[in-house]
Amino acid sequence: PLPEAQMDRFLMHVSVGYPDAAAEEAIVKLNRAEESAAKKGAADAARIEQEVIFAARREINSVEASPAVASYIVALVFATREPAKHDAELAKWIQVGVSPRASIALDRVARAKAWLSGRDYVAPDDVGAVVHDVFRHRLILSYEAHAAGKTADQVIDRIVQLVAVA
Repeated sequence: PLPEAQMDRFLMHVSVGYPDAAAEEAIVKLNRAEESAAKKGAADAARIEQEVIFAARREINSVEASPAVASYIVALVFATREPAKHDAELAKWIQVGVSPRASIALDRVARAKAWLSGRDYVAPDDVGAVVHDVFRHRLILSYEAHAAGKTADQVIDRIVQLVAVA
């Protein structure tokens, strides 16, 4: 595995499960169709122009996050660093809290989530929808947490329960 400092540089750690049987069959059919089209010399898949990507980035950066949402993000981050202030059991589960990069990533990903939802503002639900993916690989659990069978997602669930939306 990568060292902690390198893991922290990844924006998110998205957990993806296996597809069900019907989805798997669709994947196989799609793959066959793509291979067949490639053999026939068909044009490459639809491409997105660079300017479209840059425009989307500008729009995402313009999505507003209220001071209350920013405070909520910081409160979630600080709950990982000072867990005893929230819950004695939580304090036993966290060895190292998330870094300032987590605050930046959570803000960016919540803005992207809001933009994808067609809004120009970040709601607390946007933060809640992405906090697991942003914190999962940054939070270092204690030996006690591992011994108790706790996962990072379970610890993050507890943090979300304990931290009030500002």
